[in-house]
Amino acid sequence: MSALMRLSGWFGAAGRARDTAIPLRSPRYGGATAPTRVQGFDQALLWVTVALLAFGLVMVYSASIALPDNPKFARYSHSHFLLRHAGFMAVAFLVSVLAFQVPVATWEKAAPWLFVGSVVLLAVVLVPGIGKGVNGARRWLGVGGLSFQPSELAKLTVLLYAANYMVRKMDVKERFFRAVLPMAIAVGIVGMLLLAEPDMGAFMVIAVIAMGILFLGGVNARMFFLIATVIVVAFVLMIAASEWRRERIFAYLDPWSEKHALGKGYQLSHSLIAIGRGEVFGVGLGGSVEKLHWLPEAHTDFLLAVIGEEFGLVGVLAIIVAFLWMTRRIMHIGRQAIALDRVFAGLVAQGVGIWIGFQAFINMGVNLGALPTKGLTLPLMSYGGSAIMMNLIAIAIVLRIDNENRTLMRGGRA
Repeated sequence: MSALMRLSGWFGAAGRARDTAIPLRSPRYGGATAPTRVQGFDQALLWVTVALLAFGLVMVYSASIALPDNPKFARYSHSHFLLRHAGFMAVAFLVSVLAFQVPVATWEKAAPWLFVGSVVLLAVVLVPGIGKGVNGARRWLGVGGLSFQPSELAKLTVLLYAANYMVRKMDVKERFFRAVLPMAIAVGIVGMLLLAEPDMGAFMVIAVIAMGILFLGGVNARMFFLIATVIVVAFVLMIAASEWRRERIFAYLDPWSEKHALGKGYQLSHSLIAIGRGEVFGVGLGGSVEKLHWLPEAHTDFLLAVIGEEFGLVGVLAIIVAFLWMTRRIMHIGRQAIALDRVFAGLVAQGVGIWIGFQAFINMGVNLGALPTKGLTLPLMSYGGSAIMMNLIAIAIVLRIDNENRTLMRGGRA
């Protein structure tokens, strides 16, 4: 019965469910039946997620409507990306509803196996004839007529595994080799597979998620800063050793130069032009000029630039505030779980907050010219089925954690 009521909450009936009293066996009353209320979940977090999804769908349509005029996309209709994105959202919603029904304890037990499965998929992507390559990168697996990106799954599974690992290693977290080294090896394996694709952006997100969970899990501060230093040095060396990564940094530093304006700095320069055209209130929905074959990947990595052009500073600030609120709210749910002595659930929720907050920060920084160009989408908004699905599953797990928190605080059992 409670599972059905929780499921109904996803379709807007959570308020009614919370008003329904049901009997509950409570040892406080000597086993007698005491009335309590069926608990829901954070309604505000759900509706902010829905709002970002809906606005993202509108902006994906606006950013991609002119693509069929390009010979590269001539076989597509003007609503091709809109319909596909809507389909992705529908499937992701159904999968996330199922994910919400899974108890947090089950995610904890399955975490190591899910991590191993994602590593296997990352390796399979690199097998010639199986992994799909686009623009020199091999990051996708073909599933029927669709593509799935294992690196998006790896973000969630590394998060779950790191939280599970910290709970299991609580008694040795002051000892470097016993507490941190095995986790570092696991993240290193994922990193090598991602760099082979190559997908340095996903590796950065995963490294930050793992580091964040180690820090929140109580790893010794000296140990944490040592690991952080090693990771920063490793990323600097990876950039220094790759000519095309160095070119991206140089283009970021001077995107308007004659050398970079039509090369590595092309996307950044046109993103800045789009945001500059929007000024304070924008040119209006559908009025973007940069999306008309000037700004590449406008419906994926540079969706915020189109928002900035069409809705101006006001639109960009609204998106920033929405992600700030969402990240803060998810972190609060995590702290609440830890206060209830549910360490794994708390670390998972906070890990999701780090994931969504950090990826949104990187995407916004790239679009605004504050960070070098990096192929990361805007969570919940940019076009892409794998990313939307994993984002919604992660938020469904957070809502489940919040649901169990509320049940425990009212004297029930998670």
